[in-house]
Amino acid sequence: MRAIVPGSTTNNVALRFTLLGLTERQVALASGEQRQQVGLKLFAVDACNVLYAMWRLAPKPGIVVNFKRNPGQHTSRECGNRGYTLLRPKQHVRLEAPSSGEPHTLRAQVDGKVLRVWADDTLAWTGELPEEALAPDAPVGLRSDNVRLSLQLSTPPP
Repeated sequence: MRAIVPGSTTNNVALRFTLLGLTERQVALASGEQRQQVGLKLFAVDACNVLYAMWRLAPKPGIVVNFKRNPGQHTSRECGNRGYTLLRPKQHVRLEAPSSGEPHTLRAQVDGKVLRVWADDTLAWTGELPEEALAPDAPVGLRSDNVRLSLQLSTPPP
């Protein structure tokens, strides 16, 4: 699932969700990797230019932050799965996968170039964003792969 909130901004965003289980049909990513994950789309310019903060369930649980940049390309058809860069944190905490049937919160806050990501009440990932990952006027959104969710995305008013 992919969605954005037009008119929103990335400064402080929270995704409250309850994991309801895995989808009946598991679909590999375009790269061929099989993942179960839920997360935030930050600076979501379009399908080819976006920053992700993902809480992965499998194959390896934890918070992963990466961005996708493909200048001049705007649709998945144009960029496919090219342009991803994995960001290394300055500080991170190892996490288990979110448990099914219980409420969880994934929250991200951007202050200048510093991104902080909380999983529930744990500051799980802190790092500096490269200039090319920033797009201040772009909206936020969410993404999930191979999981069923009940969810609510919260962004501050513009």
